[in-house]
Amino acid sequence: MFSEVWDSLIHTIGDVLSPHGPAVNAAKSYGPGDYSVHFFLQIAVIILTCRVVGWLGKKLLGQPQVVGEMIAGVILGPSLLGLLFPGFQAALFPKETKSVLYVGAQFGVGLYMFLVGTTLQLDHFKSQAKSAFGVSMAGIGTPFVFAILITPFLLTVPGLFAPGISTANATLFMGACIALTAFPMLARIINERGLANSSLGTLSLTAGAFDDACSWCVLAIVLATFGGGPGVAVLAIGGGLAFAAFMLLFGKRLLAPLGRMVEAEGEMSFTVMAIVLSLFALSAFLMDAVGIHAVFGGFLLGACMPRGLFVEELKKKVEPIAVVLLLPMFFTYSGLNTRMDMVNSVPLLLIALGILVVSILAKFGACWAAARLAGEDNSTALGIGALMNSRGLMELIIINIGLQKGIIGPTLFSMMVLMAIVTTMMAGPLFELVYGRKARERGELAQLHGGTVAGAAA
Repeated sequence: MFSEVWDSLIHTIGDVLSPHGPAVNAAKSYGPGDYSVHFFLQIAVIILTCRVVGWLGKKLLGQPQVVGEMIAGVILGPSLLGLLFPGFQAALFPKETKSVLYVGAQFGVGLYMFLVGTTLQLDHFKSQAKSAFGVSMAGIGTPFVFAILITPFLLTVPGLFAPGISTANATLFMGACIALTAFPMLARIINERGLANSSLGTLSLTAGAFDDACSWCVLAIVLATFGGGPGVAVLAIGGGLAFAAFMLLFGKRLLAPLGRMVEAEGEMSFTVMAIVLSLFALSAFLMDAVGIHAVFGGFLLGACMPRGLFVEELKKKVEPIAVVLLLPMFFTYSGLNTRMDMVNSVPLLLIALGILVVSILAKFGACWAAARLAGEDNSTALGIGALMNSRGLMELIIINIGLQKGIIGPTLFSMMVLMAIVTTMMAGPLFELVYGRKARERGELAQLHGGTVAGAAA
């Protein structure tokens, strides 16, 4: 009797991560309880892995926490964990649960960008309008020029682009990928490096936001030719511009009463918190619905929120959960869709290296030159170029869309992943080399520290 109970217990424990749905015997379907079991285990593994890898990245490589979290996402995916322990990785992150993780990932990155928006100093941007416009234009235009030069060659290599794709669409897609700046990652690097309230940080963040918005609009145009119809592009561009104009023209005035309520009560009540989170969700929904991205809705809303005690209370109550719990889900979800074993020959490796060099020249070089022409000193211009060259997981998002829609093949996808990782990892050290160290020696920047939005903004 004891033996039977013991054997049954062992068998039950072994099946904890197996499907338990109503049709389990026929279709191995997942029931609601299965999603819950996987979700909590995934969250535990994600948080621990991100904190450990982030800490190692800081200690061994001098990288910000955010870069470690990006690497942690790749580690948990098929590139490493799935390669070494395929059975365990598949049981931990079954494809049926990715939709749940995706929603949490979008919520996390959107909420973080909302908090970053509350640190945006619009007066800095106004005083640096000329530089910001020049950096934005260079960061968009030059990548498309380089895309025009390299795309015809890439189209001759089998497997990089989908068969039958036009040169125009391939060029537009490559230009959008090269022009992209890692908006969430750029924001986090700016905050972790003590740049949240500096004109350089505000200029880079604003230019990066504009570059990314243009890249998403170009992507919408490309997708429109793949069966979505011209309405996809019109809705994305028109909807994004309309929302941005409304928020910039009326947002501060409409949201001001929330700030007065917090000032009157001396703290943020649950009622005000509920209103704020509802507005965030609606803003993210609108940008997702029109085809841009949820992060831009959150960022624009945050930029128009009241300052002072309102922002202090908001960060105190929301930031720890957003940074520690939700944002790592974004990195992990992207890592689950990343394979690093696709570039498996010398010719393909040389093409990947060429794409990397072109991407750096087109973004870092162009933004540096634009900043210099706008009157910035060489050190500041180099710092701007280093920050704008980071691409991160926004790049992974856009190339995932390209892969899913049949624009690019798995090989080019992997090359672009390599480019995204390298340009992101070099952003922090390069910034410190060309600007950060000297600025800290002069007392213009705070010393590097823990790295949260609130901490860096203080």
